[in-house]
Amino acid sequence: MDRVSALRRVGLVVLGVNVVLALAKGAVYLSTGSLAVGSEAVNSIADGVYSLVIVVGLYLTTQPPDTDHPHGHERIEPFVALFVAVGVFAAGGAVLWQAAQAVLSGGTTRAGPVAMAVLAGSAAAKYLLFRYCARMAETYHSPALRATALDNRADILTAGAALVGVVGASLGVSVLDPLAGGVVALGILYTGVEIARDNVGYLVGRAPSEELTDDIVERALAHPEVKGVHDVVAHHVGPEVDVSLHIEIEGERTLNEAHDIETDVVRRIREIREVDDVFVHLDPRELGEWKEGDEGGVPRGPDGQGQPPRAPPHSRSNSGRN
Repeated sequence: MDRVSALRRVGLVVLGVNVVLALAKGAVYLSTGSLAVGSEAVNSIADGVYSLVIVVGLYLTTQPPDTDHPHGHERIEPFVALFVAVGVFAAGGAVLWQAAQAVLSGGTTRAGPVAMAVLAGSAAAKYLLFRYCARMAETYHSPALRATALDNRADILTAGAALVGVVGASLGVSVLDPLAGGVVALGILYTGVEIARDNVGYLVGRAPSEELTDDIVERALAHPEVKGVHDVVAHHVGPEVDVSLHIEIEGERTLNEAHDIETDVVRRIREIREVDDVFVHLDPRELGEWKEGDEGGVPRGPDGQGQPPRAPPHSRSNSGRN
């Protein structure tokens, strides 16, 4: 399945499940008055609204490139995820306020087996959604789906907390119901923090992980004609990563040979799923812009092993690998 179809299908599945859960929890809340169940109903209603936003957002992000957006529309995804985070914060704050008021008033609500069954079913459904969304987010590198997965993971815990509160209230400890509502609210708020933290990084050009940067350097050095790599700059542009780097080659290479080397290095790096654009600058090795030993540089021998200290990702030599 292509990325466009996969993301849209996930959005619709999540929307459908959240609508069903919101209706079930809302019906139980209206019949029992349980604050824990009511908090979960608010959470599911919010999830349904955010799911609708995600469906629309994923529709926009999966549009093909055009003259105004030559690189496509994937950079909309972090904004969609941040919208989810704002809604999560609002829902969490409202539920926390309700829970605090109920605790102060003593909390006398009791709920029966139907409420327990709905909350247990909700936890199971959210677990399946979490696994599904996390797998699809990893497969298609989607920040919006990652945000949705994190939201569903938190919902597993909040549904469990609400279930504990309902069981406790049914056993006569009625204050456990609003206390469980408070735990649900804190879980909702923590999810909002996680979503915002991840996606603000995408929008402000955060550097990718050290592992990804190392992979970029290793792929460049894997070409037998590349003698060194330096000035590696990788940063997020939306959910994708743009890369620029300098590679050193022998100065006597012809223009055609140099072009072939550059093309092959770009191809190798673009094979990394997260990478979008790659910009390679060719330096004749004889210019000496990168000197072995500078900034901890490590010459590598034919066996691929170097001597300490290890070179930082932005400056490595490939001398001796031929």
